Amino acid sequence: MEQPVNSLKSTNPSTTKGASLSDESLKESSSVKGSFVEKSKSLLSMNEDHLEGDVTKAIENQTSKIPSGFYLALAVGSMVISAALAASSKRKGMANFVGSWAPSFLMLGLYNKIVKTHGSDSRTPA
Repeated sequence: MEQPVNSLKSTNPSTTKGASLSDESLKESSSVKGSFVEKSKSLLSMNEDHLEGDVTKAIENQTSKIPSGFYLALAVGSMVISAALAASSKRKGMANFVGSWAPSFLMLGLYNKIVKTHGSDSRTPA
């Protein structure tokens, strides 16, 4: 005759020990998360005296005027030009060179978007 599933509880000490270990590991992971948050806050507070210079502010002020779609257009354009150069049999090296510009343009567009939304130095007024 089969016993119900609920009555098959194990009294093996190794299983109860394993359960307590998982409880301990949960406590350790929460304390590790807490210490990580505390460390990151202390690192951020150490940089409060470091502010961006006037040149950086001027560059970001000018580059934030460029639409983000411009960088996307540059990236797509470099891919199209690279494909056209690759289609011609004599320009494989040039196609790879021009095609490698696309990630750079995308990263510049991402930086531009971040500067527009948050600024490089959000603690000081623009």
